[in-house]
Amino acid sequence: MKTITRMAVLLFGFSTSMAWADLTPFVDYDIGEEVMSVTTVKVKVNSIDQYLEGIRDTWVHTNNIAKELGHIKDYGIYVSQLPGSGDFNVVLTVTMANAGALQPSKEKFDAFMKKWGEKAADASEKISKSYPDIRVITGEYHLRRITMK
Repeated sequence: MKTITRMAVLLFGFSTSMAWADLTPFVDYDIGEEVMSVTTVKVKVNSIDQYLEGIRDTWVHTNNIAKELGHIKDYGIYVSQLPGSGDFNVVLTVTMANAGALQPSKEKFDAFMKKWGEKAADASEKISKSYPDIRVITGEYHLRRITMK
């Protein structure tokens, strides 16, 4: 009984000390200005190459234009080496310089549409119609890097 009591006291002590952590932003850690938009996707295991082919002609194409126009800093595609496990097996990222890049802008929209064109919009719509058959978006996040001091 004493052993159980000691373990309970130790566990309570550890859990309460974590609750007392008191870090202060910009004193104990910095918050990055860049915002990374992260989308997690569960693609049918045997359809990953089909999905990648589709997003190459849609998502990648549009991100290349946005990057060329300076609307985004970068983008990335990550595929799990264990595609059958977990809640997602593909991660799509888009990095923006700051939260301001997320704000709507007629000038940015017009510049993008001029570069992208109506033919690309039609092609993108056709390609993306098959996505619901092979993938489910499992999460979307906006993340900022935390740097400890």
